[in-house]
Amino acid sequence: MQLFRVKPINQLLSEAFDKDHGLRKSLGRGSLITLGIGAIIGTGIFVLTGTVAANNAGPALVLSFLLSAVGCVFAGLCYAEFASLIPISGSAYTYAYATLGEFIAWIIGWDLILEYLFASSTVAVGWSGYIVSFLHDYNINIPPELCNAPLDYIKGQGWVLTGSILNFPAIFIIAFLSTLLVIGIRESAGFNNIIVAIKIIVILLFIGFGLSFIDTANWKPFIPPNTGEFGHFGLSGILRGAGVIFFAYIGFDAVSTAAQEARNPQRDMPIGILGSLLICTLLYVLVAGVLTGIMPYEKLNVSAPLALAIDSTGSALYWLRPLIKIGAIAGLSSVILVMLLGQPRIFFTMANDGLLPAKFSKVHPRFRTPYVTTILTGIISCTIAGLLPINILSELVSIGTLFAFVIVCISVLILRKKRPDIKRPFRTPWVPLVPILGAGICFAQMLGLPWETWERLFIWMAIGLIIYFVYSRRHSKLSDNGTPVK
Repeated sequence: MQLFRVKPINQLLSEAFDKDHGLRKSLGRGSLITLGIGAIIGTGIFVLTGTVAANNAGPALVLSFLLSAVGCVFAGLCYAEFASLIPISGSAYTYAYATLGEFIAWIIGWDLILEYLFASSTVAVGWSGYIVSFLHDYNINIPPELCNAPLDYIKGQGWVLTGSILNFPAIFIIAFLSTLLVIGIRESAGFNNIIVAIKIIVILLFIGFGLSFIDTANWKPFIPPNTGEFGHFGLSGILRGAGVIFFAYIGFDAVSTAAQEARNPQRDMPIGILGSLLICTLLYVLVAGVLTGIMPYEKLNVSAPLALAIDSTGSALYWLRPLIKIGAIAGLSSVILVMLLGQPRIFFTMANDGLLPAKFSKVHPRFRTPYVTTILTGIISCTIAGLLPINILSELVSIGTLFAFVIVCISVLILRKKRPDIKRPFRTPWVPLVPILGAGICFAQMLGLPWETWERLFIWMAIGLIIYFVYSRRHSKLSDNGTPVK
């Protein structure tokens, strides 16, 4: 039973509203919404749209986005209930600790580490592709050996060397944004607000001007016939595409990690989570439709699909090409920023519970940020982004995120049953239908991901279990009966 000791809700609430917890409360609802948009709109639009259209769904990419969005709305409603009830930085980890017990909480915490570390690295690789292309337009060329991963994974061959040294631009952007996050959450949120505004303007320009260049013949067949392999077009391609593209929706999860720095979390967290999710879903669907209408989907398997679509229009929209790249660079920067913001706060909360070393909960005496874990996150993310290709990273992030969403949906059901008396500032509607549908859709998308991705998840979880039983279980601040250890 020690494995399933539950952290008391009253203790979590006291920690949430403890003014001496160390983190500065400076985020309003506007900043929370832009944090969500900053994390959601990035690689999903500027990179993965082309990859999924060309390899999985074709023009039915629109349906993949909608399927992922439905699962996200259900999961987002469950997140909103927990984020307003328990406004702690630990996100799904904390919610599981309060409902399913310490062992499940550790699994989710370890899973979130996979999600955020690999998310920031994935987007940094996409950012690298756009910045290299942008500089090339002005005759500034970075050698290929310094802007590509030295490792790649080829199905049937395994891991191979590419001949590159490392992806230097990806390492640079992570190091820069990690430094900004050490300096302060208010400064980081201000920077994020600016670049979110830039990328939304650019996306609206692409949609508005791209509409007149749509060739409806590119939408036929809307659902390309399956090639005989699961996930390659047809209905299974839509499902596989939804699982991969789900990476694009993890922003609202990142909003919940900033709960402890929100000025009025019980009111503003649901607004930040659901508002950013709905805005981004609309933009995603519109971009997917315009992109596959301008270009045949077979030609979109490139690192900068929106820029390629603009190029295909000839001189008419040539002026938009540099703006698309600027929007992509700004958009991907904000995603990296929010992912790098989320991970240290997961570390911070787990360290406060004793499941990670106490050094992980250190707060900078001047900037009031979790600087130790921010620096550690930056170093690990730099290493991953510099060495691995984007396709491996994005699938790992997707399965990690989906797993966390399944647990949060289940946790809402359990807490409603165990503690119906707790005052919930925001209540998930239509329980148990919404949590069940959220968990079911997210799990179905997990099943649509390649078996190799599942293998890597199992390996990651095995490492986490070793750490838990060797260190975390013995250093937990909860006693065997679930009461806090003084």
